[in-house]
Amino acid sequence: MTRFVLSRVASLVGVLLVLTLAVFFIQSRLPADPVRLLVGRNATPEVVAATRARLGLDEPFPVQYVHFLDRLLHGDAGTSLRTRNPVAADVLQYLPATVELVLVAAVMAVLGGLLLGLLSSRGGIWSGLVRLVTVAGSSSATFLVAIVAILVLYRNLGWFPAGGRSSEYSSSRPTGLLLVDTLLGGDLGGFLDAVHHVLLPAAVLAVGSTVAIGRTLRGSLRRTAQTEFVRSAQAKGFTWWQVSRRHALRNSTNPALSMAGLQVGMLFSGSIVVELVFSWPGVGGYLAKSIGSSDFPAITGVVLVLGAAYVAVNFVVDLLQLAVDPRLRSAR
Repeated sequence: MTRFVLSRVASLVGVLLVLTLAVFFIQSRLPADPVRLLVGRNATPEVVAATRARLGLDEPFPVQYVHFLDRLLHGDAGTSLRTRNPVAADVLQYLPATVELVLVAAVMAVLGGLLLGLLSSRGGIWSGLVRLVTVAGSSSATFLVAIVAILVLYRNLGWFPAGGRSSEYSSSRPTGLLLVDTLLGGDLGGFLDAVHHVLLPAAVLAVGSTVAIGRTLRGSLRRTAQTEFVRSAQAKGFTWWQVSRRHALRNSTNPALSMAGLQVGMLFSGSIVVELVFSWPGVGGYLAKSIGSSDFPAITGVVLVLGAAYVAVNFVVDLLQLAVDPRLRSAR
């Protein structure tokens, strides 16, 4: 098992290196000149040349990449051309909101996928209804679901707020995660207000992942239902729920866990659209503004953070698969 974990750590580092190389290569091949954007259009050629030399942009590509990696390892992702602040500081300011949104959406997606998978594998009328829901959910674009949710649940019914993170948001909280900070501070009213604001955008974000996890779990449960030990349990008179809980579910979780890892990682990229629609103060809005102003250091910083989050989530899923399935541990 230790050897497996070390191999996964090595793979994690390798993927992150490839990610940084790809991002840096794309950034270096963009038509816009970052030096000109930094110093302004009216800067003299001497100022442009001096700035280029100061930033090391006049050196060969391999040397620039090594310097880029060195800066990243020291927490320096450059300076935003739009805010004039360090990119790392900007990302750390907006990242907690995105992490909180993704975590709530991930919990919803896993629980919803588990429910969909179990119900659809049972057969009968439940299977037909669940399949109808999954087809509708998988064919709906995230931005369309978000707009319909706002029109119905906010404008017509008034059940949820249209956007924002809370009624009295403060960025000076300890962790930046409102659900955690309000609980730690004993602020029950603030906690309920934060829950009220996060539920709708998180549910919209979780729709596609819920469907993907549910369909994967359904297929795995159907295959497991054909095995001898499940048929033996059914022959002994156990109910469908008892057979699913005691025998089928645990032996069917590996494919669903793999899909959950992919989907939770993709939630970080999907959150960008949801944040824009719901005015959620996360890295999605920061990235959108950075793209509009050709702020390449900020774009690079956000892409690297989201990519690293995706890789880290899948690494955690690999470890969870080892913990859930003893056969994998014995195979290592």
